[in-house]
Amino acid sequence: MSDVPVSDSQKATIAAIRFQKIGKLYHFDAATSPDLQAGDYAIVETSRGIQIGQVMQMLADPPKPTQGSWKMIERKATPADLLIYKDWQKKEIQAMIDCRARAAALGIEGVKIVKAEFSFDGKNLTFLYNTEADEDIDLENLRKAMGREYKEQDVEMRRIGPRDVAKILGGMGACGLESRCCSTFLTEFSPISIKMAKAQGISLDPSEITGMCGRLRCCLIYEYEQYVEARKVLPKRNKKVVTPLGEGKVIDVLPLKQAVIVRLNEGNRAEFLKHEIEPWDELEALRRKSEAPCDRHEGGGCDCGKANYSTKYKKTDD
Repeated sequence: MSDVPVSDSQKATIAAIRFQKIGKLYHFDAATSPDLQAGDYAIVETSRGIQIGQVMQMLADPPKPTQGSWKMIERKATPADLLIYKDWQKKEIQAMIDCRARAAALGIEGVKIVKAEFSFDGKNLTFLYNTEADEDIDLENLRKAMGREYKEQDVEMRRIGPRDVAKILGGMGACGLESRCCSTFLTEFSPISIKMAKAQGISLDPSEITGMCGRLRCCLIYEYEQYVEARKVLPKRNKKVVTPLGEGKVIDVLPLKQAVIVRLNEGNRAEFLKHEIEPWDELEALRRKSEAPCDRHEGGGCDCGKANYSTKYKKTDD
């Protein structure tokens, strides 16, 4: 999504709205609310009922909807709406406590009630839960029990993943920072794989690559592309190279520094930047070609310049 500057002749009519503090952006048509600005709150209708969200951006050239058109914003939120919103948020904590107590009374194990969410109009109550079980657990009895306790709401039980749990609960990250990335700025989760750790030379010890959620750390993707691009132009380990100090073998690669560590023939180690080294096999091929007899001239008199091959990197006898 790109934020396009709006000129006097071009009015932004699509609002990007967020319903959670660090959440995904959803787009709504703000044509009926011309005074709406970034930072304001708006009342909108969603698949989970009437909700209130904060306008993060006003866009003149938004992405196209996958189908149909953007839903219209009901209206700009008033100060009274914000008080109602805060009141529902206070009730969510008690609803979560009640649901946890009811789950314990019913003997439901292996399920963690993470959060309760009321819709803005109070008609819907959703309990977010997590379980480590591969198959979903039947919580119909719990849903009915909470429905009897909260008669004015339609109660729903919705399963979320371990990363979403970590995002909601917050807390210190595995790296030692006071807050986790998912709770600070990540609005969506990217697919993470072991190869990202391997490409960056990170230890595959679970304690080194696993986050507090028990899944691979989200930060493994941050520098992954830079490592991949850097490795494309650097020699791999065990490759023979020619350096200003002589020939040697690459024993380690430093992608972000655009450098390699080389063990020289004398046994010493040294670090060289990319522009300071040359691949030994290519130079050896050039050397052999230069020493081969000329095959383009017969009977001598060669003037093609092969004899002028530079001996700068010419292999010397041991």
